[in-house]
Amino acid sequence: MPIVTRVPSTGPVREIGIVHLGLGAFHRAHQAVYLQRHLNRQGESDWGLCSANLRSNRTLVDQLREQDGRYHVAEYRDREQVTLREIGVVRQALYVGEGGDELPVLLQRMTEPQTRIVTLTVTEKGYCLNPATGQLRTEDPAIVHDIAHPQAPRTAPGIVLEALRRRRAAGIPAFTVLCCDNMPDNGQRTRQAVSGLAAMQDAGLAQWVNEHVAFPGCMVDRIVPAMDGESFARLEQQLDCHDRAAVVCESFSQWVIEDHFPLGRPDWEEEGVQMVDDVRPFETMKLRMLNGSHSLLAYVGLLVGHASVFEAMNDADLARFIERYMTQEAAPTLDMPAGIDLVRYAHDLKARFANDSLQHRLRQIAMDGSQKLPQRWLLGAQQLLEDGRGIACTALGIAAWIHYCTQPLPGGSTQAIDDPLSATFADLAGRFEGASLVDAFLDLDEVFPAALSAHEAFRAAVHGAYSDLVRVGISSLLHTFAAHP
Repeated sequence: MPIVTRVPSTGPVREIGIVHLGLGAFHRAHQAVYLQRHLNRQGESDWGLCSANLRSNRTLVDQLREQDGRYHVAEYRDREQVTLREIGVVRQALYVGEGGDELPVLLQRMTEPQTRIVTLTVTEKGYCLNPATGQLRTEDPAIVHDIAHPQAPRTAPGIVLEALRRRRAAGIPAFTVLCCDNMPDNGQRTRQAVSGLAAMQDAGLAQWVNEHVAFPGCMVDRIVPAMDGESFARLEQQLDCHDRAAVVCESFSQWVIEDHFPLGRPDWEEEGVQMVDDVRPFETMKLRMLNGSHSLLAYVGLLVGHASVFEAMNDADLARFIERYMTQEAAPTLDMPAGIDLVRYAHDLKARFANDSLQHRLRQIAMDGSQKLPQRWLLGAQQLLEDGRGIACTALGIAAWIHYCTQPLPGGSTQAIDDPLSATFADLAGRFEGASLVDAFLDLDEVFPAALSAHEAFRAAVHGAYSDLVRVGISSLLHTFAAHP
């Protein structure tokens, strides 16, 4: 049994100062934890949370209401040491997903003057942007709806924009919008989503958004596996924690934020948050080193037959492959501030991936690949090719992704592809095979930037990797990588 350190929630929350969109496990294990630590240190706080679920999980909202917004976060250092933290800063939980009727309550909360910050974790696809170009997907049915019905929005950008419109009409200063999702230039991309939608509704509103709304960027980092029956059973048996809203995560946590909050903010730096002028170097480091490695582990590991990150990192050939990607293809594309040691960062990432107290499922990481790969692999690959460097690891990752999206997994098992382009993938798989299938994927302008798709060396590398994958199999390819670092 692990040694458990229990940290209760202390101090009153006087008012709600932050509204969060996306009441998922990551938010509850990251942003809410920082605010709870702030509350525990201060003894009281004006930075309580209203967290809204935009998806179909009404049960979680009901659970939090039954528990007065309180839940637990189990932070595993390893199998022997865990901190069980009580979180009490969520003072209002709302459900605005399908069948929900609390959108007016959410918009009213976002319009109130004491709401000074709106944060988001709605995944990359939640911003309705083209992942290759960063532009608003105006043909998206949900965006089409929000253009036609701005006062009853369905998307995160639409909800943010409608709340801003109401504040503008009431003469209330704009809140700060803080995106906490894994996108390059995530503050700027969130601005593009909101102002792009505003431009389709009201040119004056779009100008006001661009002139008055702050969209600082940030980088968030904590491994938070999806909760399942096994996770809840472990909490009950090992920690005597009977909480269906609880979250399990690693003990490591990092948050880097651009310091631009016109209406104020919590003193996050007292809780270890790095407040900086420019978050982009940290953001790119995490996207390419951690997230890029995670995606490689997912698509390559699933083809080998692994189920979790821990299993994959205990495959010696696959672990060496990931190390090669980090050191030879990710790190060379980064320009970091003085004092950032990428060798040490890569070493720490491998240790975190090998944490056997977390069961981070590869299928969870494999979701929404079309939205993730441009920022995790493709922008770096383009830079490597421009610098005359190789992209062997990235090319094999893309080949494995194509194979995962179109072919059964080892043993003949089929999998439902959870991706906005899943219907497109199924159509391509039905019409093409071999080299023609690879070409069809590389021609997807929703995924591959035009300059990269047209690059002969890039296409040749992916074609070669896919051909080798089909011809000799993934295990043989990984063994070759391990033998020739």
